[in-house]
Amino acid sequence: MTTVALALTEGMLHFELALACEVFGSGPPEPARSWYDLRICGPAAAGAGRFRLEPDEGLDGLATAHTVIVPGWADIDRDPPRALVDAVRAAHDAGARVASLCTGAFVLAAAGLLDGRRATTHWAHTRELAARHPRVTVDPDVLYVDEGGVLTSAGKAAAMDLCLHLVRRDHGAATANALARRLVVPPHRDGGQAQYVTAPVPTPGDHPLAGVLSWAVEHLDRPLTVEDLARRAGLSSRHLTRHFRAVTGTTPLQWLLTQRIRYAQELLESTDDTVDTVAASTGMGTATTLRRHFQRTVGVPPDTYRRTFRTRPASVPGARQAEHPVHGRHRQ
Repeated sequence: MTTVALALTEGMLHFELALACEVFGSGPPEPARSWYDLRICGPAAAGAGRFRLEPDEGLDGLATAHTVIVPGWADIDRDPPRALVDAVRAAHDAGARVASLCTGAFVLAAAGLLDGRRATTHWAHTRELAARHPRVTVDPDVLYVDEGGVLTSAGKAAAMDLCLHLVRRDHGAATANALARRLVVPPHRDGGQAQYVTAPVPTPGDHPLAGVLSWAVEHLDRPLTVEDLARRAGLSSRHLTRHFRAVTGTTPLQWLLTQRIRYAQELLESTDDTVDTVAASTGMGTATTLRRHFQRTVGVPPDTYRRTFRTRPASVPGARQAEHPVHGRHRQ
């Protein structure tokens, strides 16, 4: 029987703790012939949200486990306990497979286990992880990363994706699929966490681009160029590009593409427009162009995204559709 040790200290996220307990601590699904021996290891009883858990043994129990799971760390601005970091490092040195869920990646990074490796965490904290640990190659787009003996997952539900991946590695696809059915979750999700990231929108501000950013968002159906934006801002193309870097951190064309993709997501979620219509409304021109950029940026095709995030039922064939709002974007 494979031993899975779940690290427990004060300040961990209860969702990831409960999720790992459900996957590795419940009975095996058919057709598995063996399962996991789940142990909760910590120095003392600890609070996780509104819950309080009692460990089965101390943190030194991590070193004797086959797999160590480090749940999400609630306060990434606070260094994880040294005892936890040392115990996770010792477990890895002893040959344990170590996996972090969500912001548990900060614990693995503090232990040095992510140095020289590719890793991920919740999309809202990937920049902080990369800034704090420059030797880690942080991938903000994926649901999880498997580096063999060290694995990391993105936020929240992606922890389930990683846990099912571990089951798939250990017991095969049939067992992982059976477990997913029991948990009423997909055995594998398409795309990465890029499709869940909230794209930034321009906010009013006292800078040279304040007006042109809002104007561009209202005219995304037009084939806008850098020269169009520069003319609207009253700047040269070179000066516009420099201001764009300072204000948005990217180039004018990349910023425009991000806004077009964000608007496409909005239309796919809230309307029954065809992909061709969405392409025209967002200035992409053709469905082929939209699909290419959407797949590369979001990680899934437009049709898959719509099925996942639609905010209203699909229309009945032949029914008359009401005109949908243009969300402040002018059609001129």
